[in-house]
Amino acid sequence: MDAAEFRVRGKEIVDMVADYLENVQKRPVYPAVQPGYMRQLLPETAPESAESWEDVIGDIERVIMPGTAHWNHPQFHGYFPSARSYAAICADMLSDAMGGLGFTWAANPACTELEMIMMDWLGKMLDLPEQFLFCSGGKGGGVIQMFSAH
Repeated sequence: MDAAEFRVRGKEIVDMVADYLENVQKRPVYPAVQPGYMRQLLPETAPESAESWEDVIGDIERVIMPGTAHWNHPQFHGYFPSARSYAAICADMLSDAMGGLGFTWAANPACTELEMIMMDWLGKMLDLPEQFLFCSGGKGGGVIQMFSAH
C-alpha cells in the first residue's frame, strides 16, 4: 500500500469506525460464540498471495465481529471504559503513525516529558503531597500504566 492508497483506505476505515460507533447499540453486547469458532471460518494455512482489500475488510464483519465483546456498547458495564471516543481514536492513529515508544527519555523525549507533566497534573488534581510530583525535584513522579488481560 502506498501513500495514495493509504489516503483512500484510511478514509474508508474512518467511515467504518464512525458507522460502528454510531450503531454499536444494535449489536449484541457479548458474543454468542464458543471457543474455536474462528477456526472453521478461516483457511487451515496462511494464504500464499495477498487477498483483496475488500475481502480483508469483509472478514472483519464475517470473522471478527461475531466474536467481539463490544466494550463501547451502552449496555457493557464490565471491566472499565474502553476510552474509544472519536478524539481518542484520532490520537491513537497519530500515535501509531509516529510509532514511538516512551520507555526512556532517550527513546522518545516528547513522550516521556508529556507523561511526566500529565502525571504531575493528575497528582495535583488528587491533591497529593509535593514530594509525589516530578516537579518537586525529588524522587516523586509516576508513570501511566495500561492494564492488559494477557
